[in-house]
Amino acid sequence: MSIAPTAFAEAPEPGLLGGVVPVAFGRNAMLTNYISPDQTFITCTNQDVVYGAGYMALDKEPIVFQVPDFGDRFWVYAHYDARTDEFSEIGKQYGTKPGFYLMVGPNWKGETPAGITAVVRSSTSLGVCRSARFHGRHARRITRPSSRCSIRSSTIRSSEFDGKTKTKDWSKLAHFPAPASDGKGETKWVNPETFFDELPAVMKQVPPLPGEEALYNWIGSVLEAAAKDPQIKQTLRNTAIAAEREMIDPFFQWRYNGRAAGNGWNSPVNGAQWGTDYLNRTGTAKSNMYDNRPEETKYIYTDDDSTGQATQRPERLRYHLCQGLPPVEGFWSLTLYNE
Repeated sequence: MSIAPTAFAEAPEPGLLGGVVPVAFGRNAMLTNYISPDQTFITCTNQDVVYGAGYMALDKEPIVFQVPDFGDRFWVYAHYDARTDEFSEIGKQYGTKPGFYLMVGPNWKGETPAGITAVVRSSTSLGVCRSARFHGRHARRITRPSSRCSIRSSTIRSSEFDGKTKTKDWSKLAHFPAPASDGKGETKWVNPETFFDELPAVMKQVPPLPGEEALYNWIGSVLEAAAKDPQIKQTLRNTAIAAEREMIDPFFQWRYNGRAAGNGWNSPVNGAQWGTDYLNRTGTAKSNMYDNRPEETKYIYTDDDSTGQATQRPERLRYHLCQGLPPVEGFWSLTLYNE
């Protein structure tokens, strides 16, 4: 996913990727309806959620995002750093009040503008905003997404902030060309052949966590050697291609994502709080990018039926709730995905 900010860094306005997925750089874009179920740009989206998204270059300028009054709807604004770790607590479950919130980079030392409710600091200069509004408890009267709150959910650059609520008609977004796809499933965001060519820039942008300094130096020494020796560079390229096929592709299956949760189901326990858990962060990046924190969402997955075999006949699949409905305080849903 590291190419996405680059691909839209010059986007003049928020828009829709391929006409279906909200995307923006330095701002955010919101849907006013559910996401198209046949899109392949983002893996395993939810058909009961209204999404919004945007990438922020916080080393250039802070961003102000406004939170409207969502009423009794269950909602969350999840903000991620470049490692897809969530660094904010903004949502109904946190008791967040409507207002203006300033998102800043790790080295920001500026003055907080008047009218800002709170400052949210990213751990990396790249920030990602993923907003979602759910059909939650006390909201049965809502049968289709209401555009009112979506229109008032917007992000602006701090230099444009004047303390007044901004509105935008999200139903009239620009359309950006879709990334290349062979039409055989998920969109391939990462090219293993150029992975090690792009890695130095990513490592420069994302500083090591405490304890990762030696690992960064070790990887850096290999990259330096590859820059001087074509044979080493070719070996790295071959290794990345093999790793994509043998190690990364299998992560598309949920049986490799998270820990056993019983009856053949798996569940991550540290979603959006990966730290140095490279294994589960990779699994989620492949099969369910941008998880919410456990306090916000509990994900439970399975690829298999009750016998432990991969589901081959989904039309005959039966999901049995043994002890009544899930005991949740906001929102729950069951989604079935194709291969």
